[in-house]
Amino acid sequence: MRGSPSIGIDFGTTNTVIAVADPSGDVQTITFAHDGVEHRLFNSALCFWEEMRGSSLDMQVVAGPWAVEKFLQASHPHRFIQSFKTYAASAAFQDTRIFRKRFDFEALLSTFLNCLRQHVGARFPDEMTRIVIGRPVQFAGSRPDDALAMRRYRSSFSMSGMANAQYAFEPVGAAFYFARQLESDANVLVADFGGGTSDFSILRFAKHDGVMRATPLSHAGIAIAGDAFDYRIVDHVVSPKLGKGTNYRSWDKLLTMPNRYYVNFARWSQLVLMKSSGELKDLLELEKQAVDASAIRNFIDIIENDLGFELYRAVTAAKIDLSEHDSTRFQFRHGNIDVSGNITRREFEGWISHDVAAIAATVDDAVLKAQLNAEKIDRVFLTGGSSFIPLLRNLFVERFGEDKIFTGNQFESIAYGLALIGQDSHSQNWYYE
Repeated sequence: MRGSPSIGIDFGTTNTVIAVADPSGDVQTITFAHDGVEHRLFNSALCFWEEMRGSSLDMQVVAGPWAVEKFLQASHPHRFIQSFKTYAASAAFQDTRIFRKRFDFEALLSTFLNCLRQHVGARFPDEMTRIVIGRPVQFAGSRPDDALAMRRYRSSFSMSGMANAQYAFEPVGAAFYFARQLESDANVLVADFGGGTSDFSILRFAKHDGVMRATPLSHAGIAIAGDAFDYRIVDHVVSPKLGKGTNYRSWDKLLTMPNRYYVNFARWSQLVLMKSSGELKDLLELEKQAVDASAIRNFIDIIENDLGFELYRAVTAAKIDLSEHDSTRFQFRHGNIDVSGNITRREFEGWISHDVAAIAATVDDAVLKAQLNAEKIDRVFLTGGSSFIPLLRNLFVERFGEDKIFTGNQFESIAYGLALIGQDSHSQNWYYE
């Protein structure tokens, strides 16, 4: 409500950010103290385990950096869940079993949100606070069901005490953040590169009676983003060292190892489920028939020993390094597993070229829907971790010109803007119903 603080929640595939805006327009990110360090990003992850309470086992759960810490230090059975936002729009995903309990998407997200609220504590204002939650223009997945995703979102946030929350497109939130630095009227294209989706919004910002107002012109999105670029690195560098493309014996025939296991392995949202989905059992049988059994054994070890997060960190480090240098040394080691090799930026750009072409077509679609041309776009604001990738940045430079490109606060801009939308007197224009 006007006169009260407003909260913006950017629930991301990789990280979640919460910002609070007061009526004066001041915005602050809520931080979380973990291990003596203040964090602005709260990992979008859960870790479950069981403990004996009396004569029975009791399931425990933590989220965020506490989930990562518990997962890395765990010496007993646990389940680590990350990138589960990817399942929001998937009708194929019904639930996953965690120990003896089944969790559907709503249960996963509401559990995560409840953990998040516990760490926010009294800093999360009362029920009078306006809450604005970000959502992608297009959800992740090969056949995303937008209506299903929003039903799941509303149910999950409602179960977590946020039944009255409103929803806005994530790039619109970033646009409101960026608009604070505008000194004159402008058509602004916002490109938000998340973990699961790349989303684009074009808005017209113009001053009326001394107040900057915004008019939406178009929105577009595609389910290609940071996780897809990670997939290319795993697929080209890691999977071949773990048996991809090798053979196994079936009676008197030599057959190629089924690619579906490597496709799921290279997707973070699928990798965390391979241990419990039956695929691990299949791989154990294939190991007995594999020509290169040691490679398949290493593949199995990564799944059995929950090494996916360490692999994820190695891939992310390589991707970041390639944004700054012409080449990098990829290295992932654990026990007998040694996956290493040089990656050049040129190689990486070749691997993601089709992804970037699809993103470019989506940008062009957003401009076309806005009934504008490149010359009529005055500012381009790039946000999200993948905005650092030179090939992606060059896409916008080539279309709109270097002088129009702006970046900044890549990981917090959406939450900032969502909180500001909650303070806008015309905020109803920005809500997704």
